[in-house]
Amino acid sequence: MKRAFLSRLAVSLALMLAAAPVTGQAEEPLVIHVGYAAIGVDNRPYAEGTSAATARAGEFLEKEFANDRNVKIEWTFFKGAGPAVNEGFANDQLDFAYQGDLPSLIGRANGLKTKYLLASGARKPLYLAVAKASGIKSIEDLKGRKIALQRGTNGHLAAIKVLEAHGLKERDVQVVNLDSAGTVAALTSKDIDAAFGDTQLINLAAKGAADVIYTTKGDDPRFGRNAGIIGREAFIDAHPEITQRVVDAFVKAAQWSSDEPNRAALLELWHKSGTPVPILEEYFKGDALAYRNSPLIDELLVSQYKEQGEKSKEFGLIRRDVDLEGWFEPRYLNSAIERFGLLHFWQAYGADGKPVAS
Repeated sequence: MKRAFLSRLAVSLALMLAAAPVTGQAEEPLVIHVGYAAIGVDNRPYAEGTSAATARAGEFLEKEFANDRNVKIEWTFFKGAGPAVNEGFANDQLDFAYQGDLPSLIGRANGLKTKYLLASGARKPLYLAVAKASGIKSIEDLKGRKIALQRGTNGHLAAIKVLEAHGLKERDVQVVNLDSAGTVAALTSKDIDAAFGDTQLINLAAKGAADVIYTTKGDDPRFGRNAGIIGREAFIDAHPEITQRVVDAFVKAAQWSSDEPNRAALLELWHKSGTPVPILEEYFKGDALAYRNSPLIDELLVSQYKEQGEKSKEFGLIRRDVDLEGWFEPRYLNSAIERFGLLHFWQAYGADGKPVAS
């Protein structure tokens, strides 16, 4: 009987323990998934040329949440660029991402629930490089030639606009869809005649393997590319305070990236991507850091996205109109700028491209 009593007591205690609330158990960490619509040389998980790249290489987000054991930052760099980022958002695998204008507009047109939180990598120039001995001296000479670009990216749309300005349409050239690494290989081997891109083409020209014959830098600003930090609407609604801190971190990265005394250190930081510092120097030559790294959602940026949406439909890249009403969400950015005393740090521009008086 004693043995039976002890057995029943053990069972009762086990049931009581199972029913009792658990205290002191560690909370499940909140993982913030951040995507980047590019990847470094040889698939390095870094990028260059934007304040978002600075945030990654300088660990600005990690430092923001360093004292929060239950918040983790996870970066993903996409070889498939903007279209791959859209897949990540569609599958709820991303909470925030750096993404160019065309793919983010395609995502918007297709019903992705996102918000545009701040600019990053806006006003990026586009370059056109041609194979050695190709005989191509001007954009007009591209007619009928084999041209590489990465479809669905902001470079794709910018390239079409450049072609249009010189009397050509996309169907007038033979487009080959290649990522950065594929473009470098094909241009070097002369499997293609020309390519649109940026630092990888500057680097190729510096090695004597191609010739850069055109850049949008110094040309019509509408030919340039824009990008920004996009957030998943459901995450923003569920975690507004976390969202604010994420934006705070990106704004701090933009501020540091915009400060001219940091230019040398900035290029060294971006060198983690594998892009040589001299190439980055050339890429930013003649441009103020604050101009290229501004996070502002100003009239120029908004008008550019509206124009990109219209052009995207006109060129057949998007089948339906893009509704941008309510997409831009500047309140987190504005809060950070005000709290950090940065109200006059960056110059805002009007839709006409001219500076707006403070």
